[in-house]
Amino acid sequence: MNMKNSKIKYLFKEYTVVFVLIVLSLLFYLGNPAFLKMGNIITILRQSSILGICAMGMMTLVIVGELNLSMGATISLTTVVIATLVTKTNIPWPLAMILSLLMTTIIGFLTGMIVVKTKIVPMIGTIALSTLISGIAYIIVGGLPVSMMGQSPSINWFYRGDILGLPVPIIIWLIVILIFMFIYHKTYYGRHIFASGSNAEAARLSGINTDFIKISVYTLAGTLCGMAGILMLGRMDSGQPNSASTLDMDVLSAVIIGGVSFAGGEGKISKAVSGIILISALRNGMTLNGVDDYVQMVVTGAVFLAAVILDAYQQRKRN
Repeated sequence: MNMKNSKIKYLFKEYTVVFVLIVLSLLFYLGNPAFLKMGNIITILRQSSILGICAMGMMTLVIVGELNLSMGATISLTTVVIATLVTKTNIPWPLAMILSLLMTTIIGFLTGMIVVKTKIVPMIGTIALSTLISGIAYIIVGGLPVSMMGQSPSINWFYRGDILGLPVPIIIWLIVILIFMFIYHKTYYGRHIFASGSNAEAARLSGINTDFIKISVYTLAGTLCGMAGILMLGRMDSGQPNSASTLDMDVLSAVIIGGVSFAGGEGKISKAVSGIILISALRNGMTLNGVDDYVQMVVTGAVFLAAVILDAYQQRKRN
C-alpha cells in the first residue's frame, strides 16, 4: 500500500502540470467547445513558440543560478530594428535579420558580463538593462510602431507559414528544444551548466570556469531573443517598442510552473514545455470564454505566485 501511495505521489509530482492542463482544457471546453478544436490547438502551439524559444534560454539561466528580465525588451528592440532597417534603409530582410541576431547576441553577452563580473543581483541588474533597452527602442522609432504591411511578406512566413501542414514557428521551437536536449544530456557544457547551478563553488574547485558558463548562457539567451523577435515581428506585422513588454513574467511563470527551481541545478525540458503550453492555453481559454483582460492578469499572476510558493515549499522539504 505504501509503495502504491509513493508511486501515486511520484506520478502526481512529475505530471502535475499535465493534470492541471487536462482539467483546465475540460473547463474551457465546457465554456466554449471551440477550445479543443484542432485549429485552436494549433493556434495555442503557434502562440507558445515565442514563449517556448525564450523559455529555453530562461530555463538554462535559472538552472545555472541566474535570471534575465530584459528578454522582453530585447525582443521588442529586435522587431524595431528589423522593421526600421527594412522600411527606412531598404536593407534586404535576410540581412536585417542576421544583423538583429548579431545585435541580440551581443546584448546577451554584455548582460552576462555586467551581471556576472560585477556580481550584482541578476533581477535588479536585468530590470535596469530592460529599461535601458526599452528606451533605445522607443528612441529609434519615436514611440510609434513601424508598419511592415506589404514590405516583406517573407518575414511573416516565419510566424504564419507552414511546412507540410506544420506551422513554421512550431518547427523552429522543436528544433530549439532538440538542440537544448542534446546540450543538456550529451555535452560536457550541459553538465557544467547543471554543476555550476547546483554548487558553484564546488564546480569552480573541480576546474569548471563558472563565470564563462554563466556569461555564455546569457549570450545564448540573447540569441534566442533575436529568434523570438523575428517571430514576434511576423506575428505583429510591425516593429513595436512594447510588443513583448509582458513576456518576461510569462516566460518565468512557465519555467517555474514547469518545475525549474530558483535554487538552481535542476530542470527538465519536458516539464518546462508543459509549463509553456499551460500558460498559453490558460490565456487562450480565458480569451475564448470572454474573460476580461484585467481578470486574465490577476489569474496569470496568481498562477505564478502559486508556482513560486510551491517551489519554496519543495526546497524547504529537501533541506
